[in-house]
Amino acid sequence: MLNKIFIMGRLTRDPELRRTQTGTPVASFSLAVDRDFKDKSTGERATDFIDVVAWRQTAEFVCRYFAKGRMAVVEGRLQIRDWTDKEGGKRRSAEVIADNIYFGDSKREGDGGYSTGYHQNGGYSQGGYPAPSAPADPFGGYGAPPADGDQFAELSTDDSKLPF
Repeated sequence: MLNKIFIMGRLTRDPELRRTQTGTPVASFSLAVDRDFKDKSTGERATDFIDVVAWRQTAEFVCRYFAKGRMAVVEGRLQIRDWTDKEGGKRRSAEVIADNIYFGDSKREGDGGYSTGYHQNGGYSQGGYPAPSAPADPFGGYGAPPADGDQFAELSTDDSKLPF
């Protein structure tokens, strides 16, 4: 069986952090997620408002770094809950239980990081691509530039150093 979901959208409100009776942190928030297609009659994209619940360190992470309007990518599972409202009526709701949450937009002024996320099993991590480091041999082991200053170098016929 497989129950895996990825959604990306903007928070419709600030995340709300609560604690269970045993002290376990739980956060709830909602994402506004645009559909991939436009309505033929209006030309507008419909938006779904999806409830998300995060537990433990993921809950604390989302409450610390996310606020209304911030773009988030949520990886988790879909859960359907049956419950009874105040009038005694049977209700059903769907929500995403978040395993991992990532920033979906670029760094803003004063933010703590770029493309950072919380991984349930791996703690905090920096995403994106690291700045390239300068290799010891700027020509990657494929020879030095020609003496005449041309920017292109002849490659040797020895393919043993090629990565493919």
